[in-house]
Amino acid sequence: MTTHLTGDLADQPGLAGLSKSVRWERMLALLADRRRLSVTEVADEFGISESTVRRDFDQMAARQLAHRTHGGVVAASVAYGLPRRYSKQVEDKQRVAAAAAALVLERYTAPVVGLNGGTTTTLVAKALGEQTEETSEDALQQSGHALTVVTSALNIATELVLRPQVRTVCLGGTARAQSYELTGPAAIQMARTLWLDVLVLGMLGIDAAAGLTCGDPDEAGVTTALVERSRSVVAVGTSDKVGTRSFAQICEISQVTTLVTDSGATTDVLDPLREAGVEVVVV
Repeated sequence: MTTHLTGDLADQPGLAGLSKSVRWERMLALLADRRRLSVTEVADEFGISESTVRRDFDQMAARQLAHRTHGGVVAASVAYGLPRRYSKQVEDKQRVAAAAAALVLERYTAPVVGLNGGTTTTLVAKALGEQTEETSEDALQQSGHALTVVTSALNIATELVLRPQVRTVCLGGTARAQSYELTGPAAIQMARTLWLDVLVLGMLGIDAAAGLTCGDPDEAGVTTALVERSRSVVAVGTSDKVGTRSFAQICEISQVTTLVTDSGATTDVLDPLREAGVEVVVV
């Protein structure tokens, strides 16, 4: 039986029979993407008992790999507290985010930028804020703001709202604790009233056949609405996301303008995207 997992866990059978070390590795990879996991969702996705998950979570917390909460775990604050492999992944995400922010600011003047939720897009938001700190007073007087950010993520709005050079617009809707994203009809309705110059889009998978995908249909619905209102779409993600697919489609590959990823992506997975018309930026 094949379980429906997300990111680099997708399409991998037999997780219930994995050794503890491999199981932990894959749990921590999922935690790095989602930042919060519940006992129930991990038990369902891995096909293991909730008692096993609770025991794993308790032991991870004891080793400071995660913070234990009622019913689950959240990512540790310093590089998610993960082993060296995952510290490198955070470094890759930071490099991708900085490059994506620079690309947006080079190509657009005072742009309207959309951001969905996720660890990489949160880093893009931070980079946009930092890279526009030196915007001149004259430029601000002419345009009002260095950029406008429209986001479905509460944590991204919090990151940017105190930066005077950034106008921050947060979609309405119902907040999801797992990702801080706002979902539901209210969020979709508001998204459809706005026009964006560029949408910087985080995902769990990008594939020439499947397009961009994520793990939650509700989040996908809001992000799809933002795609439809954007002149261009810049997908951001580390190389482990490239050539994979997750549960819910966000958009077709034909709607993606650019992919920014790290040097771990191979030509075998990048060439089909280039052939589909996607500009690929490797950092």
